[in-house]
Amino acid sequence: MFETQILNFCQSKHYKGIMPRAALIDMDGTLYDSMGNHARAWHRMITELGIEATPEEFYLYEGRTGASTINILFQRAYGRDATPDEVKELYHRKTVYFSELPAVKPMPGALELMNLFKDMGIIRVLVTGSGQRTLIDRLEADFPGIFTPELMICGNDVIHGKPHPEPFIKAMQRARVSPSAAIAVENAPLGVESACRAGAFPVAVTTGPIPVKCFEDAGAGIIFSSMPEAARQMPVLLLDMLTTRLES
Repeated sequence: MFETQILNFCQSKHYKGIMPRAALIDMDGTLYDSMGNHARAWHRMITELGIEATPEEFYLYEGRTGASTINILFQRAYGRDATPDEVKELYHRKTVYFSELPAVKPMPGALELMNLFKDMGIIRVLVTGSGQRTLIDRLEADFPGIFTPELMICGNDVIHGKPHPEPFIKAMQRARVSPSAAIAVENAPLGVESACRAGAFPVAVTTGPIPVKCFEDAGAGIIFSSMPEAARQMPVLLLDMLTTRLES
């Protein structure tokens, strides 16, 4: 079913095949239905500074570190990066605004997909651009036994956030797997690009308003329309990975 997509990716990366041993998983918009709240919190914080922005544009920044997002907006408005003190204060303000919004729920289908990875013995690594503890501290309650602290790459753990490959490279290092043994589950084009540049097979899930073409342009190997679909189709994808090889 997915043999063509797998072969195309293997050819682009010069892999003989993909042996999935680790799943590198985004958080906001993938595990949690949280991107609407993030967009509203970012929009409130940045427009209070007098910088023009729309809530929708923050979906396109998903995966970046807080500092990177702030600097994009500062460069546009002021022609400079924010100072470290400005970044700290503004990201804190955004975090407060996020915490004031109604609590977000786990994304439907996310737990089923995570349990599938666990039951198949696939290592799970969280790879998020967020540094907020609001959701990170909920992971064990909402996804029991899925993640461990040493297998989490958060915004504060990297110098370069998505779309730079560093977050996924570090995730693979933590899992002790090669790129050809890793798949990434992402709901944002920047995350897909980051995973692809790191060499992990990128699975995109369109849980927000971003057009499918943006994921295609970012290099998505497979695009699912929802997390429940991803959970239903993942066993087939994993089996196809195990049985699909480039001919010598």
